[in-house]
Amino acid sequence: MVFKDIQAVLFDLDGTLIDSAPDLGAAADKMRMDRGMPSLPAELYRPLAGAGARGMLEVAFGATPEHPDYHAMREEFFVNYEQRMTVLTYAFDGVPELLVAIEAQNWHWGVVTNKAKRFTEPLTSAMPLFAKAKTIVSGDTTPHAKPHPEPLLEAARRLQVDPARCVYVGDDERDIVAGLAAGMATVAATYGYLGKKTDVQSWGAHAHINSPGELLQLLIRA
Repeated sequence: MVFKDIQAVLFDLDGTLIDSAPDLGAAADKMRMDRGMPSLPAELYRPLAGAGARGMLEVAFGATPEHPDYHAMREEFFVNYEQRMTVLTYAFDGVPELLVAIEAQNWHWGVVTNKAKRFTEPLTSAMPLFAKAKTIVSGDTTPHAKPHPEPLLEAARRLQVDPARCVYVGDDERDIVAGLAAGMATVAATYGYLGKKTDVQSWGAHAHINSPGELLQLLIRA
């Protein structure tokens, strides 16, 4: 796949630019320990980190949104997570270099995530990685979250870039669905939280990358 006439590169956040699984898992695990339950290994939480509170509560307690205490448990999880959002969270290897290279091409870059502004703003403010991001669109910035295309279209409007000249990179099927619906070139990042059973090929992305550096090779070659 060759991407032509690029003006902007947009990214999902968790599982694409940053590995927040350790802090997400720890926030849920604290709930277990607060209840006198044994801690679970971090690797059990990781595969569902992309699902946020829903995934973490499912691992920690087997709780689904239908559980009568789910909403109270979710808020407890949120409070725990707010207290430790950047304790163990870090950028994936190669991401800082990727962003520097994108800037060197005079392309804009930004973030479009389903993470709520309640978490996105303090997290990105605390991490120097995001100092030069041109826009950050959270899950509640618009009336719709991904897989709806509106958050991506909002990012393009903020950047004053035609969606057709944007590339969107994400590690979940909803990212690719949203990107395609927005008329953007799409890249599936397979290095994040995907389980072995995930059929990434079925998502319909224009390209797949196994590391951030591979994206740079695709873009620069274009």
